[in-house]
Amino acid sequence: MPDVEQATERSHLLPLLAHDRRFSAVQNEADANSILSTHVSKEEQLLATTSVGERLPYNDYTTIDWLHDLVKDSFRSRIIHAQPGIRGHLGSAFESGQGWIAAALIGILTACVAFCVDVAVATVSDWKLGYCDTNIFSNRGNCCTTRHPLGATNTNLGESCPAWHMWTDDYWKAFGIFVGFALAFGAISSSFTMLTKSTLPTAAPGHGDKSARLTEGGDQGVVGKSIYLAAGSGIPEIKTILSGFVIPHFLDLKVLVIKAIGAVFAVATGMCLGKEGPFVHIATCVAYLVGMLFPKYNENGRKMRELLSAGCSAGLSVAFGAPIGGVLFSYEEISTYFPRKVLWRAFLCSLFAAMVLKALNPTGTGKLVLFETNYGISYSPVHYLVFVLLGIAGGLFGGVFCKANFWWSKTFRKYAIISRNPVFEVFIVVLATGLLQYPNPMTREPGDVIIKNLLVDCRGESEAWVCQQEAKDGNSKYLGWLVYGTLVKLVLTIITFGCKVPSGIIIPALDAGAFFGRLVGQWITTISPGIFAMVGAAAFLAGVSRMTISLCVIMFELTGELEYIVPHMIAILVAKWVADALEKDGVYDLAQAVLGHPFLDADHAMHLVQGQQELVQRLIPPKKTMQDITVDVPKDNKISKRTLDDKLEKLKERGLMDAGLVLVQDGMLQGYLAEGELDFGLNNLGMYWESTARIRLLGEAEEGDLDLSMFVDRTPLTICAQAPMEYLVEMFGKLGLRYICVVEEGSGRVVGVVIKKRLVVWLESLKG
Repeated sequence: MPDVEQATERSHLLPLLAHDRRFSAVQNEADANSILSTHVSKEEQLLATTSVGERLPYNDYTTIDWLHDLVKDSFRSRIIHAQPGIRGHLGSAFESGQGWIAAALIGILTACVAFCVDVAVATVSDWKLGYCDTNIFSNRGNCCTTRHPLGATNTNLGESCPAWHMWTDDYWKAFGIFVGFALAFGAISSSFTMLTKSTLPTAAPGHGDKSARLTEGGDQGVVGKSIYLAAGSGIPEIKTILSGFVIPHFLDLKVLVIKAIGAVFAVATGMCLGKEGPFVHIATCVAYLVGMLFPKYNENGRKMRELLSAGCSAGLSVAFGAPIGGVLFSYEEISTYFPRKVLWRAFLCSLFAAMVLKALNPTGTGKLVLFETNYGISYSPVHYLVFVLLGIAGGLFGGVFCKANFWWSKTFRKYAIISRNPVFEVFIVVLATGLLQYPNPMTREPGDVIIKNLLVDCRGESEAWVCQQEAKDGNSKYLGWLVYGTLVKLVLTIITFGCKVPSGIIIPALDAGAFFGRLVGQWITTISPGIFAMVGAAAFLAGVSRMTISLCVIMFELTGELEYIVPHMIAILVAKWVADALEKDGVYDLAQAVLGHPFLDADHAMHLVQGQQELVQRLIPPKKTMQDITVDVPKDNKISKRTLDDKLEKLKERGLMDAGLVLVQDGMLQGYLAEGELDFGLNNLGMYWESTARIRLLGEAEEGDLDLSMFVDRTPLTICAQAPMEYLVEMFGKLGLRYICVVEEGSGRVVGVVIKKRLVVWLESLKG
């Protein structure tokens, strides 16, 4: 029996009642039912009457049960459509429209957040160089023009602006001020990020079952891991969530706000990072918060992930003004489960995001296209060789970057002074960035401005600095700046990606590719070098991220150049092939490995398994583990509470959180009781029963019973121990299982159970 001091705010009076011997078993049962109703939804309680069994809300860092949530949604839908009269028709209509309403809201709110971030970034970034004396909160581009967010546009871009004042005309003083502001912005961004520190119960997949050999040996203890929820792009974590795992608090409102503020100051430092990756995280947070307002999504992990997939598309839509590219990005790069209805809702979500952002007009141009170009000239077949060259260079850049960044994360960031002081690492990176980028006038600007400058077409009259340099007879210094920019972007991006600030990889990769493409274009005078900068940018990003179709669409939406789709396709495919040859995993996959987030890529997993000739019996847990998690249920279908307490303690020692008890009777499988439900049953419902009480696990409950049979899954899926491993991977990947029981060939006796995390950690061992 729990002590009075152990009570919580939810149950502070109940332990006192439990100590009162006057209360009968019937009263205990009523109190237990009261607690049950506060933790379990109505649909789940209805599932208690079926062989599927009810589930509690998913606990931290576990996997959702896709099949269970499918059945749960069917129950909810049938209840709504069964209501008679006008109320029933209205309920059914709202049921059908919930997804569309939620998608539109996500797009609108994401655009509003993006507008605030875009305007703030433009202003804060320019503070490193000077200020506008008419309005301190105005950026350099808007200081002397009528081009303002939410207002009309003007073609005068204000290059010669008397209202804009540089801090000083002295080079070295300006250099010091630039670096000083960058360091201050970096400290602000990383300090905000520190506020989102969270400790995961187990970050390494399957740690509790991991041993020198997966088929033998004992269990290990649990090692918790701290993560900063607002750090990085958030895309690796979102991929993990959409694949069916739960990362606690990653999509909370607090994280959204800090991510937005942190991204503003992180981009303003001038570090080799962008706000486009964080926009995906912000959009997913918005999708989660909107989904919590709709019961259809709030109480169903499967349906919520459909909404999150749609929300991801809005992130890229507002980041690049690329609504179609955003939908394709969510499908190609992030989502694991993407049926046609999700595609349609992602399309609507992305559309509303683009419409609202264009109306808000954060850039003041009145246009959605960020880097609009109009080269007015086509390419010839001979240029295909140049596009292939750019693709090869992009693949080399991507492969080298992925390997070097992974090595940097595994070595430099393991030093105690760095791992324990993330703000200090940001300080070092910002300092290095300022010292290396300021001397080059082309890298001094923010990342998106760099791309815009490098894509410029100099065939007409242009006052751009790039065009002035290319017009000179001797431009060796300019060529040196292009080479310098390419190499500096590579080095700085390697050491920046993974710092504890909100950051994305998209803009730095585009910058490096644009530098290299512009460099190549200096020796090809038949068409504008801006074309090669554009194609090179796509190639370098493809090498880093391995995006293909979505990237091609994003590039023509970014520039408005439909004429150059074929060159983009050539460069992107070649870059992907070359990068895959050097490093088979893209930057987001490697980031998942560094962070220790479990992720099951069904296609990649099948490729690994097909070369192994392994059977399912390879993943059967050790004999001792099976003894700990197996319950031999007597004929009366009851077992002592003390025995189950011991079993629960064994499960917690393993630390997997997805584990559970296998229920057998006469050697035959009867059901599966997950750890979360067992813990709730013993420590919340069981608080009214003595430790000597017997708990019902199977059969019909009698009056006064402590009944946990409602939580038992009496239809667990099974697989033969002699089945090929391909069967197991396909079942986990396509059905979204949390676990599967392994039975002996011939007898059908239970010999093991495989949970999703155990499969993931074995697949990770194959990569090594």
